[in-house]
Amino acid sequence: MEEEIEVTADSAETVPEEPAPAEPQGNGILAKVDRYFGITRSGSKFRIEIIAGLTTFMAMVYILMVNANMFSILDGVSYGAVYIATAISAVVGTVLMGLLAKLPLAQASGMGLNAYFVYTVCGIAGISYANALVFVLLDGVIFIVLTATGLRKQLFAAVPDAVKAVIPAGIGLFIAFLGLQNAGIVIPDSSTGVTLASMNFLDSATYGTVIPIAICAVGVVVAAVLAKKNVKGGLLWTMLGAAVLYYALMGLGCAWNDATCVALFESFEMSNPFTAFSDWGTMSVGQVFASGFNFSDYLAIEGNNAGTLILLFITTALAFCMVDMFDTMGTLYGACARGNLLDKNGEVPNMNKAMLCDAIATCTGAICGTSTVTTFVESSSGTGAGGKTGFTAMVTALCFLVAMFLSPIAQLIPNEATAIALIYVGVLMMTCVTKVDWTDPSVAVPAFLTIAIMPLTYSISYGIAAGLISYVLIKVFTGKIKEVKVFTWVIAVLFLLTFFITN
Repeated sequence: MEEEIEVTADSAETVPEEPAPAEPQGNGILAKVDRYFGITRSGSKFRIEIIAGLTTFMAMVYILMVNANMFSILDGVSYGAVYIATAISAVVGTVLMGLLAKLPLAQASGMGLNAYFVYTVCGIAGISYANALVFVLLDGVIFIVLTATGLRKQLFAAVPDAVKAVIPAGIGLFIAFLGLQNAGIVIPDSSTGVTLASMNFLDSATYGTVIPIAICAVGVVVAAVLAKKNVKGGLLWTMLGAAVLYYALMGLGCAWNDATCVALFESFEMSNPFTAFSDWGTMSVGQVFASGFNFSDYLAIEGNNAGTLILLFITTALAFCMVDMFDTMGTLYGACARGNLLDKNGEVPNMNKAMLCDAIATCTGAICGTSTVTTFVESSSGTGAGGKTGFTAMVTALCFLVAMFLSPIAQLIPNEATAIALIYVGVLMMTCVTKVDWTDPSVAVPAFLTIAIMPLTYSISYGIAAGLISYVLIKVFTGKIKEVKVFTWVIAVLFLLTFFITN
């Protein structure tokens, strides 16, 4: 018996111990921050998280200027007011994403929905800026309810694998397409829609338009080379280098009076940033409650009545909800897939919390005075740069906070620099297409439509809709209707209603 005991004891001593958890980086407050966000546990470092946060900010800072400029055409609101509203809602949404969901993703007023707000809801429907904010607030409240009940997560689970697997690729093409346009490489064409810009380096008259294109093209190659050599933060350094080179070369163009170069430097304005805060306080914040629920001006328009107002409520709310929900879900999945952040089940970690952050941020945006706030596809540039935790989001939020007081300086980051990140990350997000069985039409068609429709319609949600609806139809006509989940039917019908009523 003693021998048995000794053997057992010896055996116990030879069992390898569990590896001790990695010690957090730094001491005191840094160690606490590390533990809270799980930076060391995720295999990341503070330096990597900071670079990723800066990269995300630089890739999406354009929203501050684009959104403000878009809203400035509306009566009763100024560029500065919406600039501040956009920045504050971005800070709130991104901080929530970092602290609550602990994901390296950022939020801001969504592109597409802001255009729908300005040009369709206010422009075509004829309602005021404050009235339109009511629909945004309603969108956020509905999402809070759906998230609290768990229905929002179930809706995403109802998206077929054939569609879900290629969402990152669709988003990749989408943001790469945006980057190509921002850099001026792809330009509008009256006959084909878009075409390749002229790259005639021999014509001195085109210097100011060709140089930005060349900087972006070279930047993408440099980013790829640095990534191949495993240079940490290579994407950020490429963007910063491109920005410096851009202004240096455009400055040289001024020496021989190139019109484009001269116009660039003449357009710089250093206005007082505090004027924007004053406008925000009087024109935007709280307007949804002050006058948003008063639709008397809309009803005063000939042909409008209570019936048209009710129809407007239904159609507009449906459009906001459907686009926002699937843009957010698609972006969450795509950005996390790009950064290898999906859990063992292939799902977004803390998905419910992430969606709650989005819903709260949308309500905040409505109160501040801007359109629907959503998770930005440009967050993929941060996860591509190595961001793995919510600390990345906190860095991005801090940048937006600083940008509120530096509105003139924020405009100095050229589109050509951010376009490099968008194009390169678009390349990285295409790897998921290898997971698709392209020999099976029931899988290939929904997958292809999902990928193709996103960039061609400027909408992540439309891509998901096309893939999902085609998936349902193929299942129905191949006698496999029982394989379609109930929620999948619900989503397909809602998308069809959205198309039929709002488009």
